[in-house]
Amino acid sequence: MSDMTSSEEQLRRRLLGDPPGHVLLGWLGPLVAAVVGGVLRFWDLGRPHQLVFDETYYVKQAWSMLQWGVEMRNGGPFGEKPDEAFTRGTLDVFNSTDGDLVVHGPVGKWVIAAGEALFGGADSSVGWRFSVCLLGTISIFMLGRIARRLLGSSVLGTIAALLLAFEGHHFVHSRTGLLDLILMFFALGAFGALLLDRDRSRRLLARRAAVAPAEQWADDRWLGPSMGWRPWRWVAALSLGLAAGTKWSGLYFLVVFGLLTVLWDVGARRAVGVRLFGFAGVVRDGIPAFFTVVPTVAVTYLLSWWGWFVSDHGYNKRWADTHPASATWAWVPDDLRSWWNYQSQILDFHRGLSTPHSYQSNPWSWIVMGRPTSMFAEYPKLGEDGCTVDMCAKVITPIGTPTIWWLGVAAVLVVLFRWALGRDWRAGAILAGYAGGYLPWFLVGDRTIYQFYAVAFVPYVVLAVTYLLGMVAGGPDASRVRRQVGAAVVGGYLVVTVLVFAWFWPIYTAQVIPYQQWWLHMWFPSWV
Repeated sequence: MSDMTSSEEQLRRRLLGDPPGHVLLGWLGPLVAAVVGGVLRFWDLGRPHQLVFDETYYVKQAWSMLQWGVEMRNGGPFGEKPDEAFTRGTLDVFNSTDGDLVVHGPVGKWVIAAGEALFGGADSSVGWRFSVCLLGTISIFMLGRIARRLLGSSVLGTIAALLLAFEGHHFVHSRTGLLDLILMFFALGAFGALLLDRDRSRRLLARRAAVAPAEQWADDRWLGPSMGWRPWRWVAALSLGLAAGTKWSGLYFLVVFGLLTVLWDVGARRAVGVRLFGFAGVVRDGIPAFFTVVPTVAVTYLLSWWGWFVSDHGYNKRWADTHPASATWAWVPDDLRSWWNYQSQILDFHRGLSTPHSYQSNPWSWIVMGRPTSMFAEYPKLGEDGCTVDMCAKVITPIGTPTIWWLGVAAVLVVLFRWALGRDWRAGAILAGYAGGYLPWFLVGDRTIYQFYAVAFVPYVVLAVTYLLGMVAGGPDASRVRRQVGAAVVGGYLVVTVLVFAWFWPIYTAQVIPYQQWWLHMWFPSWV
């Protein structure tokens, strides 16, 4: 029995490595970072009391979903310019009979609607940003816990949480009623759930593989023992379905994370001595994973449209009435056929979105914040809105904290090197986040795209930087001097990052500042 226990422990260490130490810090560090980040994000959240950037779509759509269950078309006495009336409290700015053609799923708008319902009206700018701000704050804690497990260090987990708390791109999105941070949140939740699944399944594999072969799996050593039920995969699938129901770009994470979890299983089977580890990983793990994850994502996505199915006002709801089904598809309910045609119209929209825009950008520039999107800009004169000089600026620009993004360029190269040559699974996991949130945008051809989409993969930029900082700080085997120098460098980097974040604060939060001062904050040429 003791030999079996020893064998199981050896296998567990081989499969999982040493567990992170400092358990209390592992919880308190990310929690404190989330509290700090939350205070910063919730401070004066209602400023400005105006619809910022694409809030003009999602905030009003969220309110109409509370009333009708679907997104309604702008209408009534305010025509195509309802924003000013809406923010003054005149919420009846919709055509009460016509659903609107919207090109993003309903999940993110239901999230925004929850905050509007909580604060008693869509005319509350705090209300329409509250839910997104809450998710942004929670994601700081989530990333800290994820980094702790991924990098095997409570200190690095705390550092990752702090970096996200002071990351400007994430900060601005947390204070704006848009969909992209919601997408990021659900994708990050899926990533964390798959990490938990990796831990749970490998512990079980170690226990079963350590059992005497004659008793359990001598006859199945070609495939290895089962890893049992995988509940965290269901959680990941649910989260990915909600991501896809927010924006279709969430499906990219489904593909990448699905491959990632199967590759982890292949590696686990190889580590315990399974002979046909690749075949086993596909047959025993990959195929069940597919039939667990993909149907769950599909059903979650379909159910997210429940408001459209139960409403009489949804866009395209009566399409099937004038398009009878062929004999082959006569068994499909009319509502489902209408919904499917609606999805095809959404696909056509995304394929044809190529209208030039002054703030469109190439994905290559995103990782250095080459062309941030101006989300809000006003230029009050003397005596207006508290302006005390001839001309002021009141802007919101989601510039990512340069110390994070620019170091992130070097960090992702290091991570790529460590994965390609060192087969470091942690590096591969970080790269998977980049692959799901960043690489697909290089494949969209002439479509008009914007840098604010980059918030979907900002957690993995932070993880890459944290990974690099961990190398700088030195591991447990490093000399005392090396660790002291490394700690000083990392500490100095964190201080500089906070100061840089503070420098951009006025243009993150729409503060009224002299025009010349605003110009100074926009010092990088391509930001002007």
